[in-house]
Amino acid sequence: MSIDSDAQDATLDQLVEWAGALVVPGQRRILGLTGAPGAGKSTVAEQLVGALGPDAAVLVPMDGFHLANEVLIDLGRRDRKGAHDTFDDDGYARLLATLRAQGPDDPVVYAPRFRREIEEPVGSSIPVRPTTPLVVTEGNYLLLESDGWPAARSCLDEVWFLVPDTDVRHQRLVRRHESYGKSPEDAKRWALGSDERNARLIESTAARADRILRLP
Repeated sequence: MSIDSDAQDATLDQLVEWAGALVVPGQRRILGLTGAPGAGKSTVAEQLVGALGPDAAVLVPMDGFHLANEVLIDLGRRDRKGAHDTFDDDGYARLLATLRAQGPDDPVVYAPRFRREIEEPVGSSIPVRPTTPLVVTEGNYLLLESDGWPAARSCLDEVWFLVPDTDVRHQRLVRRHESYGKSPEDAKRWALGSDERNARLIESTAARADRILRLP
């Protein structure tokens, strides 16, 4: 399968319309956005939730399940941070299952958030009210068929795979790494090294998405 040839051109307005169709008061739906590092998942997810409004949707990113740096050091994986085995995939799957089952009379669920300025996850940062009908989640490995990732996928109503221009994606990654303290050389090395290895794995999962989307 060629991702580019199978990708559907779409505007943000269309994405908002499709996401809005998942908003059913009194029911809980979960929409997942995935794609390679730098694909724009976080930005699009934030735009969708912003357009739908806080009464309709809430964003719960997968990045809140990054393993802490001290754990990665103990495991010998610190230099591969961002790879699929540097996340608490089982914890993420359990949270999605809890959100999926959350009923209108259940208590608020608090999800973790990843703080890029400290490169660490922070627990109990995102309140998910039981009356919010749509949860939007985004992350790299929503369609991976190993470890805890299939259990996470089973909780999602739809998964959309975002396909940006490769050069644009690389430029975003370099700027991101630089903005959090890496030198231009280290930023480029990370974007074209570790990030690109992860990207190839992620792109191999695209065929399992409900929609493959190319945004302008």
